[in-house]
Amino acid sequence: MAIINSPVVLGYLMSAYAGSNASSSGRYDTHKKSELKDVYNRMVRSNKNAPVVKIDYTPQIAEFAIDIKAKAHDMENIVLSMGGADKGIESVLGRKKAYSSNPEAVEVEYIGDEDQMTDTTRTIKVDVVELASPQVNEGAPLIKDSSDIEPGSYSFDLDTTNGSYEFQYNVKDGDKNLDIQKKIMRLINSSETGLNAEIKDFGRMAQLIVSSKQTGLSANEKYLFNISSGASWNELNKLGIGRISRPASNSTFYLNGEKHHSLSNTFTINQNFALTLHAPTAKDNPAEIGFMADTDMISDSVNDLVDSYNSLLAIGQKYKGEGSDTDLSKEVGKIGSSLEDDLSAIGISKGEFGMLSVDRDVLWQAVSGPGRKSACHSINLFKSALHREAERSSTDPMRYVKKLTIEYKNPFAGKNFPAVYALSPYSGMLIDMVL
Repeated sequence: MAIINSPVVLGYLMSAYAGSNASSSGRYDTHKKSELKDVYNRMVRSNKNAPVVKIDYTPQIAEFAIDIKAKAHDMENIVLSMGGADKGIESVLGRKKAYSSNPEAVEVEYIGDEDQMTDTTRTIKVDVVELASPQVNEGAPLIKDSSDIEPGSYSFDLDTTNGSYEFQYNVKDGDKNLDIQKKIMRLINSSETGLNAEIKDFGRMAQLIVSSKQTGLSANEKYLFNISSGASWNELNKLGIGRISRPASNSTFYLNGEKHHSLSNTFTINQNFALTLHAPTAKDNPAEIGFMADTDMISDSVNDLVDSYNSLLAIGQKYKGEGSDTDLSKEVGKIGSSLEDDLSAIGISKGEFGMLSVDRDVLWQAVSGPGRKSACHSINLFKSALHREAERSSTDPMRYVKKLTIEYKNPFAGKNFPAVYALSPYSGMLIDMVL
């Protein structure tokens, strides 16, 4: 009997990692051979003396383990971005990190070389007038339960900037308008032609909408995609998806008062800054981008640490009594309690449910004043403690879930060999298992 629903678990896995801290990932998700060997050695040490256990798999157990692994992964990457376990917070000093005064409108990332000679005092003002948009073809609203297209075989042609395609579909006896719209929607979405199709519900009526994933139009382009048909022109006309409702448009923005356009909402400036436009800026209130000061970089890094701590603590509280064996929230909370005096000295205090909060003014004074060395020492203690917890939880995310101990290793055996399958339960729960 299948004890776990794989599509549900895998869907939760994807959503957990899709919502993870993207800014702390990327460059730290690729590893050297020596780093992979270190992970292997940690796994061997972890399971060498581990007892044999039985886990009662439930959806809650699966979600708990996935959440632990995802949050521990985020925490590890944040620690790595701050120098890892070997280097202190001082290692971020002198690094180049970009900031935006209005990240909701203009997001920025420094992509240049750390060793490149750059004027870090320079700032750029960005006025966003209009975002780049995709092409949208809105079909005709059709009554869901009616049958406006007779049974038969039909086709339509799709021309895009990358190529031409032919789509064929069949209409059977009893197919309603909504059935046909859903059939074409699935056909387009599974074709990997750079288009996205969706159905808009209007109660008794529904509308098929086709849009491009690409944005913007170059000077020699009339459209990003064109849907047409010869033999099935009447049917295509009834669906209405051949008409362009909103043509694609380019973004319009000003850099230090100079007007620019872009096909996309993401572009680079002087191979130093990667900008992503999210929304138009208010009139006479441009977003300013530039380089962060050292103290701001430390403050942001500490905020990231505290956020990762709170996230792991929240996971323990969320599943308390359901999927947990050892109390994760207590284990994580011990880190904050053991370092309470050190953390309070740099503006980090414990609040409701043990969550930590940062007083940026106190933190800024601590890292910029005469007590900077002591403040960095406190931050490094906190960082090291989180790094150890992240390593433990990412190596064995099942360590906190409820399990029944079947057999302990013989402590007098002299030497125990690694149990090669001891860490497989996490991988195993991601597929259906049959007993």
